[in-house]
Order: sequence, then C-alpha cells, then structure tokens
Amino acid sequence: MTRRRALRIGLFGGSFNPPHLAHLTLARVAVQSLQLDELRWLPAGAPWQKPAGALAPAEDRAAMVRLLMADEPRQTLDLRELQRQGPSYTVDTARELKAEFPEAELVLVIGQDQYARLDTWRDAAQLRSLVSFAVAAREGRTPSPPAAWSGLAHAMNVLPLPRTDISATGIRERIAAGQPVSPLVGEAVARYIDQHLLYRAPPGR
Repeated sequence: MTRRRALRIGLFGGSFNPPHLAHLTLARVAVQSLQLDELRWLPAGAPWQKPAGALAPAEDRAAMVRLLMADEPRQTLDLRELQRQGPSYTVDTARELKAEFPEAELVLVIGQDQYARLDTWRDAAQLRSLVSFAVAAREGRTPSPPAAWSGLAHAMNVLPLPRTDISATGIRERIAAGQPVSPLVGEAVARYIDQHLLYRAPPGR
C-alpha cells in the first residue's frame, strides 16, 4: 500500500505594500517547485521590523493581494496576521497552522536577505523546528544562513528566480511621482491603487 505524502503548505508572508508581480512570480515558482498543496499569502498586520506608519491600511493590502493572486491555482489569502493584535511574528502563525494541521509539512517562503537574518526573528529556534525554508535565489547566488546557524540542521530548498528590478519601495516612489505602475503590479492592483488614492505624495510636495 502506497503511503500518501503529508499535506504541504507554503507560508508566504510580507507587508505586501503593495504586492507586485515579482511576489506573484515567486508564489508561482514555490507552488510548482515545491509541489505545494496550498500556498498561503499572509499579509503582515504590524511587522515588528518595520514602522507601522509606512504601511497602507490592512484592508487595502489584503484587497490588493486578493486581486493579484485571483484565479491562481493552489494559492489562498490568509488574514490571520492582519487580525492578530500587536506585533506580527511568523512563529505565531507557524504554531497556529501546526495546531490546525498537525500532520502537514509547513514551508516558509522567504527571500535571501530574510534568510540571512533569521536568527534575529522571534523564537527563531522554534521556528526552525516547525518549518522548512524555501529561499528565493537571485542572479545565481547561493543563499547563506545566519552565521549563528552554522552547523545547525535545518531543511532548505532554493527557489531560482529570474532577475527582476521590481520593488515595493520603487513602486511607491513611482506612484508618488505620478508615474504608471501597471506593468509592475498588474492592471487590477494598479486600478485599485488609483481608485483608493494609495501612496500619493502628501499635498504641497
């Protein structure tokens, strides 16, 4: 009798301020390369490493993610971090999902820079025991773990990504300057940003 493999759930967190096509590319690569049963987009409520004032409202970021990943197979929007009170920690999400799906394999999808700083995350040792890591590699570089994790066993897969110059910071700067961003975020998200007047330069600038 063939044993059915465990459910494999990807965790894809971030401020998504705004979400853009590079995020979507990474999500697609993760679903296919890791053979995920589900990839959960997890917009952060109050990212502890970023000033809260720099974020668009939670409901707007959630709406933009929903528009960006609409109709994508095996991708879902998970609002738990937006609904959580206080700072948003990935380890809390991993604990909750492990309690909900005790037999599932959780895979945390992150970038190279995040991977290199994982030792600074809340309860990093427990996070390492709860999830495996899938790290987006750019320009042929090999992701490196934190120096403090040297010799510590943990599961890591590399996700090769095509080169892209898209960044949320650059998108916000373009919007503030009145420049179009639909090639960077897609038509639906660009339309939402325009309709809700997000990321506009303050009056008088």
